[in-house]
Amino acid sequence: MSPVNDDRRPGRPRPRRAPFALALLCLLAAAGTARAERVEDLASVAGVRSNQLVGYGLVVGLDGTGDQTTQTPFTIQSIENMLAKFGVTVPPNTNPMLQNVAAVTVHASLPPFAKPGQTIDVTVSSIGNAKSLRGGSLVMTPLRGADGQVYAMAQGSILISGFGVEGKDGSSITVNIPSSGRIPNGATVERAVPNSFDSSPYVTLNLNTPDFTTATRLTDAINKLLGTGTAEALDAVSVRVRAPIDSSQRIAYVSTLERLEIDPATPPARVIINSRTGTVVISSEVHVMAAAVASGSLTVTITERSDVSQPNAFSNGTTTVTPRSTLDVKQEQAHMFEFPAGVNLDEIVRAVNSVGAAPGDLVAILEALKEAGALRAQLIVI
Repeated sequence: MSPVNDDRRPGRPRPRRAPFALALLCLLAAAGTARAERVEDLASVAGVRSNQLVGYGLVVGLDGTGDQTTQTPFTIQSIENMLAKFGVTVPPNTNPMLQNVAAVTVHASLPPFAKPGQTIDVTVSSIGNAKSLRGGSLVMTPLRGADGQVYAMAQGSILISGFGVEGKDGSSITVNIPSSGRIPNGATVERAVPNSFDSSPYVTLNLNTPDFTTATRLTDAINKLLGTGTAEALDAVSVRVRAPIDSSQRIAYVSTLERLEIDPATPPARVIINSRTGTVVISSEVHVMAAAVASGSLTVTITERSDVSQPNAFSNGTTTVTPRSTLDVKQEQAHMFEFPAGVNLDEIVRAVNSVGAAPGDLVAILEALKEAGALRAQLIVI
């Protein structure tokens, strides 16, 4: 039963729900329609993962928006090293002003099982003081993995979503980030990353969210489908499954596992508070024990002003300034409402919104309930 009932209070206007309350009610409705999910949406196969690649290169062809080489000497050094590879020698004691060039870092994610000759997208970001990379082209840049080996080569024209303009008086307008962009299919894979997918008699499924109940249900579903003893839960994350050694059979075997549907465990009761934006998210399993809450605010306003005392023209007095302070204390009417034992998310939202509490007030109420031991949930501040 809801703690706030309009029928009990004749003449009281029906409370208007705040937008964040509607969002929480939608979350509750979604939680009530939970259904079985595919294993591939809940877990990943151990050893099947992407690898990060990074490289250092140069972007050329800019329209005067490149690095100011007097402040970025490493750009000049990179240009000299590149020209030296082509047999061009830069005269000593020269300081070339190449504002059409920018030093950049290039990074990409190498997908699992990527083979030489395939292409991947890369992201290019300025590391100097270049104003924009629009119109520039990345020259051939090796991309290395954590082991220092080259796994891909990147090159191509950069796509920039932002732009920046500047007037002669120093005024400027910038939209998005013009010093970073992407090159679709901008890198060619040169080396495959070895993996242990078919080197073990087992396939290990790692849950995206650790949960003992979900791991148990996954193990039971696999054993029911493929036979007792096929799967074994190692912990709250990993489930080890016996798999065929032949690679072609193993691929079809893993495909069968990924299409298997199970009912994941209900997530723990949590209240998530974003301290920067004031956003509050309450999971459907949150319950509150019996408690009474009063919500109100005290506002103190201090106004400072100075009064000038001007003496008579024929007197010997002096002009004086007298400071005056005005204090105004305003306390809004506190609203008291009661939480019966075991109320759920819907009743919490209705009770809080019935007193017109803002998200900031809701945070204070939840923190007080947690300290009082009445909130049956984890209170997490991010």
